[in-house]
Amino acid sequence: LFNPFTLCSFPEDVLSKDAGECAICLEELQQGDTIARLPCLCIYHKCIDEWFEVNRSCPEHPSD
Repeated sequence: LFNPFTLCSFPEDVLSKDAGECAICLEELQQGDTIARLPCLCIYHKCIDEWFEVNRSCPEHPSD
C-alpha cells in the first residue's frame, strides 16, 4: 500500500509555548521542545515518526 507519510518528513519546529500533552508518548509538549507539525496543524514530539510506520493518518484526525 502507498503510504504518503513514509515518503515525506514533517517540518521540525521548536515549540514557542507549552501546548498540553503529546497524544503519542503522553509527555508534556513544553516550550523549547522539538516537534513535528502535521499538515492538519496538530503537533507531536518526533515520536509521531514511529506512529506513521504503522498508521496512515493523524491520530487525532483519522478521517483526513
